[in-house]
Amino acid sequence: MAAQTSAKEARMDASKIEGVAKIGIECKKDADFPKWYKQVLTRSEMLDYYDVSGCYILRPWAYRIWQEIQKYIDHEIEELGVENSYFPMFIPAKNLEKEKEHIEGFAAEVAWVTKAGNNNLHEPLAIRPTSETAMYPYYAEWVRSHRDLPLRLNQWCSVVRWEFKNPQPFIRNREFLWQEGHTAFATKAEADLEVQQILETYRQVYEDLLAVPVIKGVKSDKEKFAGGLYTTSLEGYIPTTGRGIQAATSHSLGQNFAKMFGISFEDPRGPLDGEVRPALFAWQNSWGFSTRSLGIMVMVHGDDKGLVLPPRVAAVQVVIIPCGLNAKASDEDRLSVEQSVANVLIQLKKAGVRAKVDDRDNYSAGYKFNHWELRGVPVRLELGPKDVKNHQIMAARRDNGAKTTLHQATLVSEVRDLLETIQRDMFNRAREIRDANIVFIEEWKDFVPVLDKKQLCLIPWCETSDCEDEIKEKSSRSGLAATEVQDEKAPSMGAKSLCIPMEQPVHKKLIKGETKCVSCGKDARRWALFGRSY
Repeated sequence: MAAQTSAKEARMDASKIEGVAKIGIECKKDADFPKWYKQVLTRSEMLDYYDVSGCYILRPWAYRIWQEIQKYIDHEIEELGVENSYFPMFIPAKNLEKEKEHIEGFAAEVAWVTKAGNNNLHEPLAIRPTSETAMYPYYAEWVRSHRDLPLRLNQWCSVVRWEFKNPQPFIRNREFLWQEGHTAFATKAEADLEVQQILETYRQVYEDLLAVPVIKGVKSDKEKFAGGLYTTSLEGYIPTTGRGIQAATSHSLGQNFAKMFGISFEDPRGPLDGEVRPALFAWQNSWGFSTRSLGIMVMVHGDDKGLVLPPRVAAVQVVIIPCGLNAKASDEDRLSVEQSVANVLIQLKKAGVRAKVDDRDNYSAGYKFNHWELRGVPVRLELGPKDVKNHQIMAARRDNGAKTTLHQATLVSEVRDLLETIQRDMFNRAREIRDANIVFIEEWKDFVPVLDKKQLCLIPWCETSDCEDEIKEKSSRSGLAATEVQDEKAPSMGAKSLCIPMEQPVHKKLIKGETKCVSCGKDARRWALFGRSY
């Protein structure tokens, strides 16, 4: 009951005050980021709070973005030979407990079903936090020969992780949507190649669709997937809070799960000296991309007016608003505007532009401007009687507010060019801000001050787990972090390793035996990205 009350209060606080629905954003992004984020999501109608804490309703405005992401990922992975499938959400306890290191990594997050109606279940059922242990017993049945490999399946589903005290929409949900790919190969080389191919697909989604810059990297041993061989990831940056955020992951599982679940195949080389060779274990990967991406997009691009949506994923790319039709407007002017607006809509839709007309007669043009700005529509077209006569139309960009006059004769090509320009500018602007806030740190005395400036630290690092623990502990009790209240699953106050970038700095090469780790003084192996994080 407490969780339900909390969720209801949060929903009411986000959208209403004293019973009156609010339509604007009442706080500045830089002044009260949590409140701003909540208001943007609810008042733009992307999301609503549900009566279970940590669970949220994705409204059509958000779900359409998720569908664009689904469409893109599906196309890319199908080209790689991955097929879509679906496995049940319930996992028998015996399956989940089979792989000890894996279950220890998820133990605190697992939600259990122990009762059906009035009867206790003979065996508790876990609601999937991830599906390795649901899928791999069946992989063991399906793989017998090297001819059965590669086995490459993906599923779009929801998962449940119930471990934290402070949920945050999209960023840390108890239930969230994602895709999870699970693949098996005969060789490590094939598996390693796929890890990189999937990570590149995820990068394209963030940078080419969502206009969010990300860094490709490898996780430290401490941060890698529980039970896996190594983890690659995309790391984002939220400028307003100065925190890094894990955006997506592609894991090499090695042969650990294959050995636990018996995913093996006959050696294709046949008998040796008349003796049957031992079976070979498959090399496996798992990889996932979730609705966390929507939250990252909102945090990076949103402003004090609300959402700013990248054109390639926006449910509505262009909104057309009739203007200049006051009470004194003639019937002839009204008819000419209506006909012109209808013609513009037809042209844009025929060209594949997601366009909409706002012809509500109970709201002023100014109200409609604010309405669609809040929802982040990339382009607003304003069309009045004078525009019709002059064969032109006014276009306003949501991302920077710039206005320009378009010609009706070349409208479609101009709108298309404008949408591409907005998409490109949004990414470049976000990347410039991100790059300006990654600081090379070569002495510990500079580490915490940079964190306190809401920046990330790129440091020479020894890559040991003890040093990583030490960095987090030292940065937790220094600077601003020392005065903040921490929750184990809320944004981290101490710095953690975000990733070891795959593209190492070329202008600051480490010298073997000379370059030392910033924290412990041991020989540094690579540059690593550290920061406070979500």
